[in-house]
Amino acid sequence: MAALPVATLRGVTHWYGDVLALDAVTLDIPAGCMAGLIGPDGAGKSTLLALVAGATQGQGGTLEVLGGNIARRLHRSAVCPQIAYLPQGLGKNLYQDLSVHENVSFFGRVFGLGHEERERRIRELLESTELADFADRPAKQLSGGMRQKLGLCCALIHDPDLLILDEPTTGVDPLSRRQFWDLIRRMRARHVGAPMSVIVATAYMEEAERFDWLVALDSGTALATGTPAELKARTETTTLEDAFIALLPAWRRRGHTTLTIPARAPSAGAPAVEARSLTRRFRDFTAVDRASFTIERGEIFAFVGANGSGKTTTMRMLTGLLPPTEGEALLFGQPVGLGGMEARRRVGYMSQSFSLYTELTVAQNLSLHARLFHIPRARARERIDRLLEDFGLRPYVDHPAGQLPLGIRQRLSLAVAVVHEPELLVLDEPTSGVDPIARDEFWKLLIALSRARGVTIFVSTHFMNEAARCDRVSLMANGRVLATDRPQTLAERRGVYTLEDAFISVLEEAAGRAVTDHGAAPNPPLESEPQVKPARRPIFASRVFSFGRLLACTIRETLELVRDPIRMGFALFGTVLLMTIFGAGISTDVNNLSFAVLDYDRSLESDLYVEGLRGSPYFAERPPLVSELDLQRRLTTGDVAAAIEIPPGFGRSLRKGVPTEIGAVVDGAMPFRAQMIGGYLQAAHEQFLTRFASQTPGAPAVVAAADIEPRFRYNQDFDSVYAMVPGSMAMLLALFPAILMALAVVREKELGSITNLYVTPLSRLEFLIGKQIPYIGISLVNFFLMLALSSWAFHVPLKGSFPTLFLGTVLYVTATTGYGMLISSFTGSQVAALFGTMILTVLPATQFAGLMTPVSSLSGAAYMMGRGFPMTYYRLVSVGTFTKGLGFADLRTQVAALAVFLPIYTALTFTLLRGQAR
Repeated sequence: MAALPVATLRGVTHWYGDVLALDAVTLDIPAGCMAGLIGPDGAGKSTLLALVAGATQGQGGTLEVLGGNIARRLHRSAVCPQIAYLPQGLGKNLYQDLSVHENVSFFGRVFGLGHEERERRIRELLESTELADFADRPAKQLSGGMRQKLGLCCALIHDPDLLILDEPTTGVDPLSRRQFWDLIRRMRARHVGAPMSVIVATAYMEEAERFDWLVALDSGTALATGTPAELKARTETTTLEDAFIALLPAWRRRGHTTLTIPARAPSAGAPAVEARSLTRRFRDFTAVDRASFTIERGEIFAFVGANGSGKTTTMRMLTGLLPPTEGEALLFGQPVGLGGMEARRRVGYMSQSFSLYTELTVAQNLSLHARLFHIPRARARERIDRLLEDFGLRPYVDHPAGQLPLGIRQRLSLAVAVVHEPELLVLDEPTSGVDPIARDEFWKLLIALSRARGVTIFVSTHFMNEAARCDRVSLMANGRVLATDRPQTLAERRGVYTLEDAFISVLEEAAGRAVTDHGAAPNPPLESEPQVKPARRPIFASRVFSFGRLLACTIRETLELVRDPIRMGFALFGTVLLMTIFGAGISTDVNNLSFAVLDYDRSLESDLYVEGLRGSPYFAERPPLVSELDLQRRLTTGDVAAAIEIPPGFGRSLRKGVPTEIGAVVDGAMPFRAQMIGGYLQAAHEQFLTRFASQTPGAPAVVAAADIEPRFRYNQDFDSVYAMVPGSMAMLLALFPAILMALAVVREKELGSITNLYVTPLSRLEFLIGKQIPYIGISLVNFFLMLALSSWAFHVPLKGSFPTLFLGTVLYVTATTGYGMLISSFTGSQVAALFGTMILTVLPATQFAGLMTPVSSLSGAAYMMGRGFPMTYYRLVSVGTFTKGLGFADLRTQVAALAVFLPIYTALTFTLLRGQAR
């Protein structure tokens, strides 16, 4: 064991808001060995590992890793290629739409491996992990064990000196867990130079027994360090779990006693649960395949299997939450689903995740569920009072559920599940992440329910020592029930000592493999290992900027985009769809305006006046009005947009040359349209008077002799499509690229793959530009599609310079994708990014960028917002080239303004996007 520790912590403290994750931890983690962190969820294991890996920014104390302060950017950049980090969660560092080979290849590119070296290492790693036959399979279609193996391959591609694994085998079946640790052993054996240091956080005490050195953590505090044997000797215990309990503070251990399980009394009547060839398919995927078993009344029955093995799906079918595709499920002799509410009253269900209302108190959650099951008020008060006492919840009665410790939260979930006194209790992994003492206390409650009250307990679990407490166990893998019997009987039939070894034997037999010696030592000799030529250490490119790493991000983002047909479809054709709607369905032209006439004069002149309106393309006549009441009614119903009222004596006044007026009542619900109608009516009125004076001999002139006729230079027909099409193009090339880019970055935050930015040589600039390039390409494809649509469908030709329009478009979509990047830097979820980008794009695009109101007519903050949004300048380029026939000389100022946005958005995003988590 090396003299210098691989990591040295001195008073390291870390907070998440008001929650203290690490409390002045001081440790020396030895180098060249397998070091383990043990403790429940919330103990601080993941925080400590993220700090050591450089993924999380430190807050207090000092932390040295590989000989230097990891908080210093220069040292972190220097040692980053020597560290590999596998975060918590199945395949959390993977890209689910990429294949096995593509995932490992991406990490090889990021760590600067050349093509030949990269392919050689990928081939060796995939063969070592038995993933070579699945090289082309997407990561999302792998089992939990295979995902973790793939994640390990990605972490080991650059042959690191320090491997950090955060609960890598949680949710993985025992056989895959054993294969995983064998793979770690082989990789350490072939490592170049000094022995590889491995730091592991684990929830399995049996697994921790295999490590060389351990640190026990609880509530952010280091309880003890040493080898497993030293910890057991220090606490005078025989198991590591008992040693951990003994290391806890006295107040945590107060009242804790050894768990004993009384024998179960024989049951009578029909089984509580009976599954007959139960099958469930989701399209072409079979989640449960002909599962058959029975659970006797009052029995504690366990389902054991990995994540994805079908346990939860089977439980949901047995409780009526999910209908089976085939087969039959019986509860107390009656088919599931036929009993309605009465059958549901007999079942209590506790889901895998905490599903209570976190803002409600303990008492309010219990009271709510009592009411849901229609328990009489007096009986509910009595029942809740009893549960608070029996489950030790009295001190927390007024505490919000979301603020409870994990162990207390699980007790509350159990109390809620039994508030209606069910006969069957279904528990889906109820103790995952709970410390050993809280787990024992939870099991005492289950045993009391089973033995004292005859409640049937159906529980799923990952913990083999927990499954060994049950009356019978069903071993499940790949949707199939492989074996069912008493734990001890299963082990005896397989000729092994533990339930874990029995499960491994069953899994190997199901897979058609030879059964291994399960009693072998966890680290057998290395003589049997194939001799592999040591890998040459890669020469890493500059941490500042590398086109190779940028290209790796571009390739990966492009592959993910291509593999997602829905996202790709919206990205390519969403703009075309909306432009079709905007171009064809939205118009500022006012044609075929409906009008009706209320004629009190009924003279030849009034008929001539109405005839002039009938001949206009802007007006469409409706049946005449008969009264003022009729006028009001038809305006209210929308039958007419304008009503013309001709007063008595209109014709006589006209012949005498007396000034006369026509009444026009216009529907003002839409102000812009009403203003246009008023203008049309005024023009029609003046045109009639002029025509009447010129065509009627002796008629006096009633209008001015001068006649002003406007002429339009660029849009002679005054057709709004010539403005709507280029304007819509500008808005859509602002909206879609920004949304796509924002979602691309935030998606990595949500899925957790953003961690790869923190712990690889990838710089923020490479990450951002590499992700941006595919969306710039998609946006340019959108541009050409809309250009073709404008010409072929809307007959709006491009009159000006295409090179100028194309250059402006390239700069514009680069700016709008940069705008989306900027929004993604301060949003944490895809929903927030989507709505935020829509609001922050559509609002300035429609109100301040000249689409509805000229920017020159704005003032104050509105004017500044317009000038600070790239669409203001691109709209001028688009309209100028389409409608006005302009070229680069006319639009160079707008093109230059678009170029200014690129470094501004990139710099702001670079500043706001963190290089480490907090």
